[in-house]
Amino acid sequence: MEACDLFNKGTSFEKFVNRDNGTYKEKTLEVLNSIEFSEELAEQVKSINRKIKILVCAELWCPDCMINVPVLEKMSQINSNISFSIVGKEGNEDFFKKFCDQEKIRIPTFVFYDEDFNELGSFVEHPKQLKYIMEHGSQANIIVAKRKYKKGEYAEETLKDILEILL
Repeated sequence: MEACDLFNKGTSFEKFVNRDNGTYKEKTLEVLNSIEFSEELAEQVKSINRKIKILVCAELWCPDCMINVPVLEKMSQINSNISFSIVGKEGNEDFFKKFCDQEKIRIPTFVFYDEDFNELGSFVEHPKQLKYIMEHGSQANIIVAKRKYKKGEYAEETLKDILEILL
């Protein structure tokens, strides 16, 4: 399936979170409501003056999705040029596995396109800074970083990785 077709088949953030009435929805909305980008990063998001389409592979039960998908929602609230569509993992593995290092796809996977669906780049699972700490940090640093990440404290790092692709 083509990216454009998958994008059109996907769902909005609102419909995505409303698939659940319990803790998954609560956690995702809690992360969204806690995100506060610095003024500098918010200005960079506002400065995007072309249409950006983001195809997202995510599942609401996934902790990494609960943490990172709200970053896209916050970006789209700041800049109407940014839109995204969410599709599930099941049935879409063949499309998304090319963006992952392993045979198994990782979620969330964000694939960024211009308005004509020319691919700009991708983000997979975790922000680069967290990946670096997990690979090179001491056990104590890894534990602290993972705790902060699970609380949504790495939203700006996710945004920085995304802006690196878009700007």
